[in-house]
Amino acid sequence: MTSEEIRRSEKAGLSPGTLMYVGDKKVEKSRITVIDYDASAFLEKEVASVEECFPFKETSTVTWINIDGVQDARVIEALGTRFDIHPLVLEDIMTTTQRPKVEDLGTAVFVVLRMIECERDGSDMRADQLSLILGPNYVLSFQETPGDCLGPVRERIRGGKGRIRKLGPDYLAYAIVDAVVDNYFFVLEKIGEKIDALEDKLVVEPARELLQEIHTLRREMIGLRKSVWPLREVLSGLERMETPLIRKSTGVFLRDVYDHAIQVVDTVESLREILTSMVETYMSSVSNRMNEIMKVLTIISTIFIPITFLVGLYGMNFKNMPEIGWRWGYAFVWLLIIGAVVTMFAFFRRKKWL
Repeated sequence: MTSEEIRRSEKAGLSPGTLMYVGDKKVEKSRITVIDYDASAFLEKEVASVEECFPFKETSTVTWINIDGVQDARVIEALGTRFDIHPLVLEDIMTTTQRPKVEDLGTAVFVVLRMIECERDGSDMRADQLSLILGPNYVLSFQETPGDCLGPVRERIRGGKGRIRKLGPDYLAYAIVDAVVDNYFFVLEKIGEKIDALEDKLVVEPARELLQEIHTLRREMIGLRKSVWPLREVLSGLERMETPLIRKSTGVFLRDVYDHAIQVVDTVESLREILTSMVETYMSSVSNRMNEIMKVLTIISTIFIPITFLVGLYGMNFKNMPEIGWRWGYAFVWLLIIGAVVTMFAFFRRKKWL
């Protein structure tokens, strides 16, 4: 049983819709930020309590409310009550082991994604659940921990760059999803660089430590595949969803993200195949190395067979052996030994076994 299954088992027996945090990335306190804008105005602030977000539900502007830290059931429940979010959806938000999915709630659209991040050198790869709720004039986003890949989206809103300030909340939701998908390319690029470095080392010297690094990367790719594989269903569902919350003009952009998701999936599969072939290459290299060792040992043993025979022959303690009393017997045996070794060595060279 995996640790994920163990955490989910803690909810066994509870009634549906019970708000209980399932995850291991708790923060001390939920951080709530609000970005409210239209084509001519912009407001960004961090609020101290969830109640300060309530007035934005009735505004004519587009509002993006982001919550970092979903372990506080009071915050999630209060926001859900105000924005008419079903308790089962709130339960999914607090259960951070959800598979990426999309649901049409009638008055809103619910999307779950896996947000993958890593350091600039490709180390410390981590996955956070990102839950989005698209409403008539708002987007609610819920993250496990502070820090995300959505900085470019915020910068575009602050600077009024592009069309994001001129369009509605559906375009904002698209921009968030697009940023998450584009960040996959950065993560895959870093993993690809690590794989290239491992391949170079594997060719030069297939050390045992490399096998451990390859297995670590394979585990990371399995986790990444679980995050990106359902993306096709999510984006296809968003594109085909018949809801007034997503305009046809936004559907064009969603199709573009869908194409990017297909590229991500293909890249993930390619990297997994490369890692699998690297394991096979390592095993083949180790096997060839062992074969070379066995070849050398076999040749050495074969060379010593006639020597052992001669030494054994003249080591017999028979009294009437003609060579025992011969003056040149000792030198003769040495000539036989050297001649046998040279002959066999020449034979091996001729056969290109050496």
